Amino acid sequence: MASYLTDQDRRRVSEAVVAAESHTAGEIVTVLADRSDGYSDVALAWAALVAFLALGLLAIAPGFYLGLIERVSGGWIQDWTPRELFAVAAGVAAAKFGGMVLLQLIPPLRFFLIPGPIKAKRVHDRALSVFRVGAEARTTGSTGILIYLSMRERRAEVLADAAIAAKVDVSVWTDALAALLAEVKRGDVAGGMCAAVERVGVVLSEHFPRQDDDVNELPDRLIEV
Repeated sequence: MASYLTDQDRRRVSEAVVAAESHTAGEIVTVLADRSDGYSDVALAWAALVAFLALGLLAIAPGFYLGLIERVSGGWIQDWTPRELFAVAAGVAAAKFGGMVLLQLIPPLRFFLIPGPIKAKRVHDRALSVFRVGAEARTTGSTGILIYLSMRERRAEVLADAAIAAKVDVSVWTDALAALLAEVKRGDVAGGMCAAVERVGVVLSEHFPRQDDDVNELPDRLIEV
């Protein structure tokens, strides 16, 4: 996993969580992920598409590949048998497939080629999985809330436990997400998490003010996965 934060950044986020929770009974969990999925299926789909396109090109304009092979072989090949043609087609498809797989080992290119809706769906699914493990039904009053940031996909999610979701519409978290992503775009990942925590804390304090007997039930530290 790439390192996006310094120890000082981690302390900033933890201190922001402590400050926000000092005014609310809500419990804020922050999670920073390098990526939300490996997208191997998407990589294979792109490789297969490129291989099929190469086969289509070979069918439409066979002279390009056959002429190339003849030039490489010194021009000795004159007549192509069906077996040789099938061998050329298989070789071209395999080369294109393998080449596309290797190209996608370059992370920026790999993530550039992933369609936006797929990224959004995978980030949401991973955030939901993390939420169920780390925040959902983990507090006495079901007042846990997750702020999840996935760096490679450049997307974030805010997920709230049952008691919060019953009182606060999901659209309310738009401001927190906007503040988070604005800071991340400027290169301040910790600042983005802190901004989101602050805004989430304000909303929680309105609906779930802190009680005298409140107990800290979830960790304040930033979780990195």
